[in-house]
Parts: sequence; structure tokens; C-alpha cells
Amino acid sequence: MPYEETEKICVSFISKREQGMRVLYVSDLDGTLLRSNERTSEYTNQVINRLTEKGMIFSYATARSLITAKRAAGGINAKIPLIVYNGVFVIDNLTGDILVENYFDYSVYSVLDVLLADRVYPIVYAYIDGKEKFSFLPEYCSHATIEFLQGRKGDPRTNAVKTAEDLKKGKIFYISCIDDAKKLKPLYEKYKDLYHCVYNTDIYTGEQWLEIMPPNASKASAIKQLKSILKCEKTIVFGDGINDIDMFESADESYAVQNADDELKKIATSVIESNDEDGVARRLDENFERIGD
Repeated sequence: MPYEETEKICVSFISKREQGMRVLYVSDLDGTLLRSNERTSEYTNQVINRLTEKGMIFSYATARSLITAKRAAGGINAKIPLIVYNGVFVIDNLTGDILVENYFDYSVYSVLDVLLADRVYPIVYAYIDGKEKFSFLPEYCSHATIEFLQGRKGDPRTNAVKTAEDLKKGKIFYISCIDDAKKLKPLYEKYKDLYHCVYNTDIYTGEQWLEIMPPNASKASAIKQLKSILKCEKTIVFGDGINDIDMFESADESYAVQNADDELKKIATSVIESNDEDGVARRLDENFERIGD
């Protein structure tokens, strides 16, 4: 989508009062805004909805898709675009329109070939015939991958395929691998300088993940674009994991929840209460007027 059209759409999210606000607040979801039950609390919902009504420009940046993000944070009435898939897309929360997008080029086919040769069977996210799908080879998936997929039963994006070539269909934008660390770590080292890669342990299951995205896709890049579109002068972010490091490094202020990774805490402006104590909402509720100056 042309930048001018994107700007027009995004500015439409801001009321006249909100146009006077020049601070963009962005929170990670899992482990940060969400409690350990993978949902936002009623308190968090109430605080963010009330403050956005007062003019706070708030969004969240997550590794989740729009579908699962909105399910987890369904009580939040965000009125600006949301950053999903670790910055691959910025999506209109009201219409589902993609405002900023990143896709792999043809080099991704060789990545898939290498993964399969190493007996790592990924979940491949792509737009196929204009519809978002996640494709996988069910008979080869790791046990951890199967468990993940079982939690997505009924998801209209589900696309079980029969051959490796089927994984290459459509406009690919995200690759998720859930497997043994011994298999995934060498692949992370191989591709971390070529693509945007996140290698971490899932906070809910303890399983090892390797996520591979287009090189220009990141939370920091998406926030920077959103900041420009919304004509904000300052960004304040909240997070818990190593996949939040890039947005912490690029933000004006950054707050790590108490349960955050130690590496993230080291570069944070400050450490706040944990996700299960609604640290983000409490920080916003108590300090919105002051930290927004």
C-alpha cells in the first residue's frame, strides 16, 4: 500500500484530541500485558480503555497473529493499528486491512529446503490466494509442534499439506520451528544475519522456538513507521523477552516487567511490576500524564 494511503488511514484512528498527543505507547503482549493465563485482566482492560478515551495513543506489538492477539486482548478497544507477527505486519484493528507488510523473497525456498534436510518441519505462514494460511506437514511435525497446532483447532488459517513443495505456496511471511534446541540453534546461527530471527523458549510450554522473518521485519521497524504515520515525537514501550530488545533500544523510554528476561532488564529505563500484577496498566494509570510530557 502506498505510504500516502497508509498515512491517511492511520490518521483516521486519531480523534482531534488525540492529535494533540505526541507519545506512542506500545506494549508487548505475552508475559507483559497478558497475565500467565494468556489474557488481559479486567483491570488492564479498564485502564487502557479509559486512558485511550482520554487521548492516549496505545498499541501492542506481538509475535501473535491478529486473530490470536485479539482473542487474548479482546477487552481492549484499541483504536490504532496493531503490530503483529513480530513486526511483519501493521494491521488496522477495525477492518483487518494490512497497512504495513513484509514478505520473503524467493530466497526463502532455500531456507525451507535446509530446514527439511535437517529434519526440522516448520509451520509456514503465507497468503495463499489472498487468504492467510499456516501450512505444515502433519505426519512429520515434532510433538511440540503438534501440541501447538492442537491449540489452534478450528482456526480457518489451518492448512495441512502433503508435500514439501506445498509449503512453498503463496506469499510467505513467517516461519515457526518448534523442536529440540540442538537442531534449532545451528539454524539460528546460520540465518540470524540474513533474516530477522528470534530464538527463545516459550514462556508457557518451555519448548524451544526458532522464528524466521523477512530481514526488514521487526517490532522496532514497525513502531518507527507507526510513530511517523501518527506524527508522534516520543515512544514508550513495555516488554519482557529478548524479542523486545530491538524496540527497547529504539524507544525513548522502555519498561521491563519484573518477570522479564535479565538481558532486557539491563537495557530498560526501569523495571515495573510483573505481568500478573498488571505492571503495564498500573504504570500507565499512575504515570500517564507525567511520562507523557
